[in-house]
Amino acid sequence: MTTTSGERQAVDSVDSLSAQEEFWDTARRHLIRYGRGGFVPAIIERAEGAHLYDESGRMIIDFTSGQMSSLLGHSHPAIVATVRESIATLDHLFSGMLSRPVVDLAAALARTLPEPLCKTMILSTGGESNEAAIKMAKLYTGKHEIVTFDQSYHGVTHASGAATYSLSRAGYGPVVPGNLIIPTPNSYRSVFRKDGVHDWQTELDYGFAMVDRQSVGSLAAFIAEPLLSTGGIIEPPTGYFAALRKKCDERGMLLIVDEAQTGLCRTGDWYAFQRHGVVPDILTLSKTLGAGLPVSAVVTSDEIETTCSDRGFMFTTTHVSDPLAAAVGRTVLRTLEEGRFELTAQRLGERLRRGLLDLQQRHERIGDVRGRGLLQGIELVMDRKTKEPADDYGTHVTAACFDLGLHLNIAQLPGVNSILRLAPPLTISEPDLDTGLGILDQALTIAAER
Repeated sequence: MTTTSGERQAVDSVDSLSAQEEFWDTARRHLIRYGRGGFVPAIIERAEGAHLYDESGRMIIDFTSGQMSSLLGHSHPAIVATVRESIATLDHLFSGMLSRPVVDLAAALARTLPEPLCKTMILSTGGESNEAAIKMAKLYTGKHEIVTFDQSYHGVTHASGAATYSLSRAGYGPVVPGNLIIPTPNSYRSVFRKDGVHDWQTELDYGFAMVDRQSVGSLAAFIAEPLLSTGGIIEPPTGYFAALRKKCDERGMLLIVDEAQTGLCRTGDWYAFQRHGVVPDILTLSKTLGAGLPVSAVVTSDEIETTCSDRGFMFTTTHVSDPLAAAVGRTVLRTLEEGRFELTAQRLGERLRRGLLDLQQRHERIGDVRGRGLLQGIELVMDRKTKEPADDYGTHVTAACFDLGLHLNIAQLPGVNSILRLAPPLTISEPDLDTGLGILDQALTIAAER
């Protein structure tokens, strides 16, 4: 008895469904769940450029650059070549050993940064780099209090997690003592207004008045993203960071700037802090530095590094100064420099923003459009006058986008679902960018009809 083509396809479809069911059953039995949003309902098989492909061959446009990290897209040829060469020749060393890739990356970073930022430590993740930066700030100042924004996100490790307020802190017991917050300068939602305009100076003064009342006289540092990403794509107003710098200087505090998601051309400048005209005392880099691979860095001045070293600074993690990580970071910098990708981010960012503003004109539930370069977002509301957050609607929009072939919005958590984050790779094509905007347009309509 012969089998028809249609029957073979039916059998293959059943087998594929059975294999998927087995995959998800195995995942449920053996994986620890680490996010309240759950896993995306697809088995990703490969990724290339700005595209993801699941096991069925379905293409998904990646508007989050993985975990906001694949700055140059997935499997960029220069990164692939570097990893192949490094893994075969020099991958990992004892933390007390040095290699040329580590020194080369440190020197290359210094060339992209203003003085006095010239000393670098190479690590693995953003939380780890912020952990090291906070330890350095405490050791250098001899103080222990860390101040941040009330919508901050700096990691999930010991000190970085204690300086994170955009996620729930419930259920884990006490955090590191000495963490204080001030209001996030959110021009769209701030209650500090004068004649209908965001009065950020009064807001900042109020915040530090509260800090001074709570402080035990041991203010070590302020840690901030120059454009808050997880907190809602919130950029402090013009002049804010200069005023914040002054507040820190008046209290003998260091300023730590966390550029995990904003650094290395994503916002249209090499570093987002450059737009504010302020140089941090300590800079942390991570996600974009590895272009999808685990590479991070802490950069500071000669003075701070020397003082910390003299006082016995120790942060000898397993993968500090790993040559493979450093080689990847160096390749990322070289690729960005040669391609003038800061200009690419400006050009594509303008195109993305025009598209989002056009959507705002046609969808009443888009309350605000904000961000810069290729890190932008929209805030969804139920009513533009009341600005009531549209959390459930945002969840439906995100799901509809994925069904239509677009992944966006990595922070799918209660309280922030109404803010959709878009951070496509710097290598995305204009047609893919436009297609993604078209899918978002459809998803906004579909979700509104639910």
